[in-house]
This record gives sequence, C-alpha cells and structure tokens, in this order.
Amino acid sequence: MSLRVGLISAAHVHTPSYAHNFSANPRAEISGLWDDDVNRGTEFADKRGIPFFSDLQELLDQSDAVAISSENTKHLAHIEVAANAGKHIICEKPVVVRLEDFDKVREAVSQNKVKFMTAFPCRFSPAYQSLKQRVNSGELGEIKAINATNRGQCPGMWFIEPALSGGGAMIDHVVHVADLLRDLLGEEPSHVEGQTGSNMYGGKDWDDTAMVSLDYPGGIFATLDSSWSRPTSFRTWGDVTLKVVGTNGVLHANLFDQSISHFKNCRTKSLADQSYGSDLDGAMMGAFVNACLDGADIPVTLEDGLAAALVSLRAYESIQSRVA
Repeated sequence: MSLRVGLISAAHVHTPSYAHNFSANPRAEISGLWDDDVNRGTEFADKRGIPFFSDLQELLDQSDAVAISSENTKHLAHIEVAANAGKHIICEKPVVVRLEDFDKVREAVSQNKVKFMTAFPCRFSPAYQSLKQRVNSGELGEIKAINATNRGQCPGMWFIEPALSGGGAMIDHVVHVADLLRDLLGEEPSHVEGQTGSNMYGGKDWDDTAMVSLDYPGGIFATLDSSWSRPTSFRTWGDVTLKVVGTNGVLHANLFDQSISHFKNCRTKSLADQSYGSDLDGAMMGAFVNACLDGADIPVTLEDGLAAALVSLRAYESIQSRVA
C-alpha cells in the first residue's frame, strides 16, 4: 500500500523538493497538484509529469494526504478544507501568521482526527541530533546561552508581500531555529524581544534583517540572526547554526556544512558550494509517510509549529510595542 499525496500549490520554493521526495519514496505516490494560479500550477505539473487539478476537491478525492506549500496567509483555508475532507497534512511553515488563527487550526485538525506535521526539516539533521544527544547527556554541564543563525538569500516573489507572507525575514526564518531551541531546551521562552530592519533591499513594508533575543524560565538566554543577508552571489543559499555554551564547554553545529566548494564556469568566476550531506527533506517526508501508513506518532506536530510561529509573532509584537 502506498500513500497518495496531493500537492496543494506550487507557490513555495520548497514545492519541487516535495514533488521529488514523495516521488522517490517507495511508499508514496503523488496523486496530483492543485494551484489557485493555473499557469503556475500547470507549468509545475507538466514539467514533472504529474496530473494538474483545477478543482481542489477533485484532488482531495484522489488523495490520502496533502502537502500544503501555498502562500503563508492561505494556509488556514487549505488546512481546513483538507482536514474536513479527512486528509492527513504536512504543511509548510509558518503554519499560520495570525494569533487568532491558532485555535481555528487546532479545531480543524482535532475534530477531523487527521495527522498534522509541520515542515521543519532541521529536526532531521544529523548535526542537530548529535548536538541534542550531547547536550542531553550532560557533556556541556549547565547550559547558559545559545547563539543561533538562520541567514539566507531574499527569496523575493510573494515572500516580500506581507499580505501573502505575513511579514518578511522574521516570519520566514525565525521559526526553524525557534523550533530547534524548544526541542532542545524543552521549554517555551518567557520573554521575546525582536529587532527588524530593511537594510539590504530597502523594502518599505517588509523586513530583510531580523534579530531575536529570547529568555527562558530556567535562566538560559538565546540570540538568533534570521536575516535575508546573503547576496545572490553567495556560496550557499544560507545557513542554520547553533552555538551552545555550557559550564563545561561549547558545542557548535552547522546543519548544512557538508559541501564541496567549486568555481562556476562563468565570467564572474564565482565560488559556490555543492551539498553532499543528508537529504533532510527526504527524511522529513519519509517520517510523514510512515506515520500516515503505520499509525506512528508525528515527530513534528501542529503544536510544535504553532509554538515556533508564536515566537515570530511575539518578536513582531515587541517591536510594535516600542514604536507605540
């Protein structure tokens, strides 16, 4: 038996990875793609030889589960439709971008008794898993502070349209590391302070630079740089790093450091990195497929996704309170 997965929207830059990894998984098959942008959807589907559905309900009728990779502000509507149809869901982050939508998502998922997984591939990083094991073993002693980054290139497109994205770099990149910190420390931050700017690209209503400071009940504090600070000519798309400081030492994890540097054959002679590390998306989607088919627990839950989104929203709120 294979899991029939329907793709809801080709809007996100990660949608090609969904299509590739579900197609490559021997326990899954792609039932098709629906997109409210017909031109975008048909182009994506035709390129990959998968069916395109102009009617979302028809796609749901042919699917056991869905992968939602639409624009952020459309997630809630797509989650509700899929959940009401009884389909298991893996959804791009942030799950939602408004605090008032949290309970609506919870209600849709719980009432329909469907599985829900938040797309946080960094949880499946061998580097992060090793860091977590060593921290939990007590190797570092008492944890005092964490410095983290999730810097990247500006994705452009709808990501810089707040009506579709919900913000800018803060809403896009904070959530990944906020989730890792919550998973690593086992507690929610007691205080969140944010700082944003439009220093790289000059956007008038969206942030491209974002810094967050977090205090935790146990006395740990963390800082996070989640800026779109990498130019298009940069060697990689970005990074995810964690530096954990304890009374017995310091551990540093770079989740995407496994790469080979090479010069591109072009006039600029630009240096680029080609990753050879673990396929985190493949591991994440494999876990989702196995949970749906085998009845196993979802490793990254809806509540995990909402908790991470809340950190971004609290950071934005702290900025607004200072302005007011």
